Amino acid sequence: MKPAHTLSIALLVLVAVGHVLRLLFQWELVINGMTVPMWPSVLAIVGFFGIAVALWRESTSKAG
Repeated sequence: MKPAHTLSIALLVLVAVGHVLRLLFQWELVINGMTVPMWPSVLAIVGFFGIAVALWRESTSKAG
């Protein structure tokens, strides 16, 4: 696996874990005075983790 793929996968998983922690600890996010609801974090977890898994599978599959 190329180093760029490894770094990309690690960053995507790190962002997904951050959103999981936000949900678990109910961390409030306020942007410009407005509170962001928790449901976008669920979408972010699915999205970022899904992209990380897809990139990992693509990186580890044998060409042939």
